[in-house]
Amino acid sequence: MNTSALSAALHQAALTERETDPVYSPLRALGRKQLTPFDLVGQSMSTMAPATCMVFIALWMSSPAGGVGGLFAIIGATLVMTLVALCIRQFTVRLAASGSLYSFVAHGLGKRATLTAGAALLVGYVGVSVSVLSNAGANLVKLGGEAGIDFGSGAALGGCVLVALAVALVAIRGVRFAARTILVIEVCTLVFITVVLLQSPVPVDVAVTPSTAPVGFVLFLAMQTVLSLAGFESAAFFGPEARRPLRTVTSTILVTPLLVGSLYVFAGWAGMSGHAGVLINAYFGGTESGASMLLVLAVNVGVCSSWIASTLGFAQAGSRLLFSMSIERVIPGVFERVHPRFRTPYFAVVLFVAASLVGSIWHDPDHAPDNYDVVVEIALILGYTLVALAALRFLERIGEHTILTRVCGLSAAGAGSGLLTFAVVDSARSGAWVYLAWCLALGGSGTLWFAVLRRYRPRSIDAIGVFDSVETEDLLPGAASLSIDDDGKPVMTPTAYGR
Repeated sequence: MNTSALSAALHQAALTERETDPVYSPLRALGRKQLTPFDLVGQSMSTMAPATCMVFIALWMSSPAGGVGGLFAIIGATLVMTLVALCIRQFTVRLAASGSLYSFVAHGLGKRATLTAGAALLVGYVGVSVSVLSNAGANLVKLGGEAGIDFGSGAALGGCVLVALAVALVAIRGVRFAARTILVIEVCTLVFITVVLLQSPVPVDVAVTPSTAPVGFVLFLAMQTVLSLAGFESAAFFGPEARRPLRTVTSTILVTPLLVGSLYVFAGWAGMSGHAGVLINAYFGGTESGASMLLVLAVNVGVCSSWIASTLGFAQAGSRLLFSMSIERVIPGVFERVHPRFRTPYFAVVLFVAASLVGSIWHDPDHAPDNYDVVVEIALILGYTLVALAALRFLERIGEHTILTRVCGLSAAGAGSGLLTFAVVDSARSGAWVYLAWCLALGGSGTLWFAVLRRYRPRSIDAIGVFDSVETEDLLPGAASLSIDDDGKPVMTPTAYGR
């Protein structure tokens, strides 16, 4: 190390006054460098709700339609999501953005594709949030019923309202407390669920209803696995708020889908082999299945906690997506308002939770049609496919492609496109033309959104893709200066001494 040069630089910095007109990051309001890797893992785990998804994967795999084909579908979906994670990595090692995939697509594909990705993420995140909130409310009522408390009719809606209020308050209170609480709950629940799945095989006394979705069971299981892994990328929404984001966000996104996907494969094996019988009977059959009251209560508490944690995770991630879009003015600017103390986008949190609550009034977890999940899955798969294509274009543009990045990008994009194609073909074959209309509408949403913005807010189009940038206080005084160019972007100019 050239200590003399370092000493000279520090001496010059001590003699140089700070600039009177500093330049700040556009995402500074969220609070920078406050989240640890521990917090990011908690956020990523929460949106996936792994403990709950393990229960349902075990249930599906215990049906006669399961078997080796279903297990390979789970493994294949996990590998595809890992490839998607490798594509997202190409952006997280270079950018920290509160818009996550939406912002990343902006740096690889055109503005229309970016708006399509934004629409897909909004639909997917709100759709999953509606489902988990509805299930959380229903689980609270079910838990009370197992404990001998009768809440009466309409209790499920009351449970949803209670969970929504709690989630909104915690999300506004701050991401650090929420993420750490979530991680502790999820880890304890996962350990418990895993131990129960290792019990000796017993017959499943619960009737397993085959999928009624207009797609084959194996494809349905693959898409459900994608849905169960959806949200692993939510750690990327907190890049501007993380310490060393280019490293910690990247490692979180790479590890979590592979880890949780392995748990799903284990749950699928347990369901196929009969080892999940104890868990399935306890959760879906209650004490009437012969399970002990203590086991039934423990399983329901764990699953309910996982539902609530997932609701909170999506509220935090979705609010950052709305915040990023609001900063760019592709949606109304009111959603960029941040709580002065807690540094959270409270307007965006309230809107996201309110939308989820309204949806949960319609969504019945006991009679939710399988095609609801398929609609949400199509939106999420479209978003993941677009980010894989964006990674290919992005690396091509900056000249940093390798054989590995090309293989990962092409494989992820091909798998995503293949899933969408199979879903459309199966839907058409079964006469479910509404899915074709839905795919066309979602695919054309970015073009329509772009046309509206070009007509009424043309400047917002150039602002799409905002990410955290260096600030004046990040620079060593006297080494360089920051200024804002005509496009509103920071430009760093080395001083004579800095050169």
